Amino acid sequence: MDNTRNILTLDLGSKTGWALHQADGTITSGTVEFRPGRFEGGGMRFLRFTHWLDEVRRFAEPIDGIWFEEVRNHCGTDASHCYGGFMGILTAWAEQHEIPYRGVPVGTIKKHATGKGNASKAEVIEAMRRKGHRPADDNAADALAILHWVLDEEVMP
Repeated sequence: MDNTRNILTLDLGSKTGWALHQADGTITSGTVEFRPGRFEGGGMRFLRFTHWLDEVRRFAEPIDGIWFEEVRNHCGTDASHCYGGFMGILTAWAEQHEIPYRGVPVGTIKKHATGKGNASKAEVIEAMRRKGHRPADDNAADALAILHWVLDEEVMP
């Protein structure tokens, strides 16, 4: 892959993990929370997410591609609904800004990072530490793992 591209990778959720590879080779990562406040409606998380995407775009424009963790099984109904909302917002936002995007299955990410498709969160965090990163938590570690998969496998969205 051409490593001079701005690549954004995401582990979607109310606490979203993110990693950004910039054209100069710099990699940054972290987590950002979108949970609504006590007196706010549930839609506030999605408005915050949209505003955050806008901020990232202003900072890293142009974003050449977005990859996100594609989850097929959720622990509960609420998690499933939230994930679907974030994925809907992300894909619509990317379409609006003409940014290609692609989901990556969880097992693919874990296998590339650790050699095991069923690796634990701790194993993914440790794998990212071995690559020289200091992930804030398992969400950031997942976003970094997606980024390394993108860079190593030369995949396009």
